[in-house]
Amino acid sequence: LGSLKKIRWEWLSTAGGAADLQTTYPYNGVIQRLVTDPDGSAAPTDDYDITITDEDGYDVLMGAGANRDTATTEQVLATSLGCVANDKLTLNVTNAGSAKAGVVVLYIR
Repeated sequence: LGSLKKIRWEWLSTAGGAADLQTTYPYNGVIQRLVTDPDGSAAPTDDYDITITDEDGYDVLMGAGANRDTATTEQVLATSLGCVANDKLTLNVTNAGSAKAGVVVLYIR
């Protein structure tokens, strides 16, 4: 009912330490908040990296998803994030290690 949209990705990395997931629908707006939450039992390698790319391949996080912590839930606020204009978004996780997991939540207004 409100104008704030929440996208939640639950990811599991491959043997190469990567995971890629795309939204079903396109989104519009300014990114307000990013939350990264590593799995408690299958924690990713320290300093794993997250990008969220639009359909043109640009990182809408503007680099703010780099070097995520292996054990701590971390947040990034709007002042460090970008926007999206009618694009499906793709979560890209790299350097996480084999069969590691976590959750990424993105808020858009």
